[in-house]
Amino acid sequence: MPSSVPSPAAWSRGLSRPSWLSDPRVLRTEVLAGLVVALALIPEAISFSVIAGVDPAIGLFASFTMAVTTAVVGGRPAMISAATGAVALVIAPVNREHGFGHLIATVILAGVFQIVLGALGVAKLMRFVPRGVMVGFVNALAILVFLAQVPELTGVPWPVYPLLAAGLVLMVLFPKVTKVVPAPLVSIAVLTVVTVAAGIAVPTVGDKGRLPSSLPVPGLPDVPFTLDTLITIAPYALAMALVGLMESLMTARLVDDLTDTRSSKTRESVGQGIANIVTGLLGGMGGCAVIGQTMINVRVSGARTRLSTFLAGAFLLTLCVVFGPVVSRIPMAALVAVMVMVCCATFDWHSIAPKTLRRMPAGEIAVMVITVVCVVATHNLAVGVVVGSLTAMAVFARRVARLAEVTAVTDPDGGTVVYRVTGALFFASSDELVGSFDYAGDPGRVVIDLSAAHVWDASSVAALDAVETKYAQRGKTVEITGLNGPSARIHGTLSGELSAKD
Repeated sequence: MPSSVPSPAAWSRGLSRPSWLSDPRVLRTEVLAGLVVALALIPEAISFSVIAGVDPAIGLFASFTMAVTTAVVGGRPAMISAATGAVALVIAPVNREHGFGHLIATVILAGVFQIVLGALGVAKLMRFVPRGVMVGFVNALAILVFLAQVPELTGVPWPVYPLLAAGLVLMVLFPKVTKVVPAPLVSIAVLTVVTVAAGIAVPTVGDKGRLPSSLPVPGLPDVPFTLDTLITIAPYALAMALVGLMESLMTARLVDDLTDTRSSKTRESVGQGIANIVTGLLGGMGGCAVIGQTMINVRVSGARTRLSTFLAGAFLLTLCVVFGPVVSRIPMAALVAVMVMVCCATFDWHSIAPKTLRRMPAGEIAVMVITVVCVVATHNLAVGVVVGSLTAMAVFARRVARLAEVTAVTDPDGGTVVYRVTGALFFASSDELVGSFDYAGDPGRVVIDLSAAHVWDASSVAALDAVETKYAQRGKTVEITGLNGPSARIHGTLSGELSAKD
């Protein structure tokens, strides 16, 4: 009699091993990608610390803990989370007005909010973000990343410009020789060696701020644990949670499209919350997904697994604590060149091609442009996504409202007129519906055929009630036919209960 207990071979076949454990090429790609991302994170984390008004070490610790934690608990493999400008802008007033302890408490509470929102299924709202907003989001992001590099190219010594050009040439040509080593890493290494060996005086990473020399120490925020403290930080924490989730989920969706894979947005929402709680307990300023470094990891370096995300954080801390003096000598021109290449790779050039624009509906173009303008004007991706989505909804409502049509056919005997209504009946089409009938000229019996229509809301029911009322005032009867199941239910529930105006 065969045993019902699975054999060791069966167990081993059922276990899922990470691809980087079985394929050395994948391991190499993930390791090198993590190193490139770590180098690119350093100056940005320092810059975001300045925005938040905290020591550079706070931003660097946040980038380390966010990357490492989301690598384990996040939903989107290969996505990079770290300190970000959007989060820094939200929490800067807390630090300025109430102190660093309240900032840390805000980060922890924001993480709690993100876990709750994730558990409630807020990630499912991403399905309502249309393509035009996604394209605008991507293009605006590329523009913002480029604009962030402009200060590094103004008022600097002239050698910065040839170094930038050399870095760009290296990243374009080196992949034609080999793709074993990421071109950005080669560019950073070569330009660093050249500037150090030749003694070229240009801005370096060390000029952005002092790198930490020790590991972060866990602890609770130094604030009174009272209701007043909660009331003070709650609005900022909620704003941080919403901004962080929106940017993270939009970035996850973008990576899904780039890699032709799917990820759990609910798990990503909860993972972002856990990462912010861990970051706060370790004295970091919090963060969310960083799309620029994510593009370096996924599109430029070709990473696809959680290992690259984990190593980006691990390398970041190692580079700062152990190799700080070496990292401080990396020229900013090298990192700017990497980010410029990221901008070019991220921007959807096809979306602005004349051939595409000629074929694209005007409403879709407007949604994309409005999203880009709002993001660039506010430097807040969340604002652009919200405004762009609302614009897309308005365009959609206007377009669908025009699809509702009413046609009339009078019976040969002249005693009955049949109105056939087609399309979607909702708030945007209800006014036109009321004005589509000849109340004075129609015969005594009116049939409204809705078999080719759908009643969506109370506005439509109120409009149908108004039509019946107008005919009744003239002594004429109305019969509504052809309602489908959902339409019949909403009409039966609300008809006669809503106030209709003549």
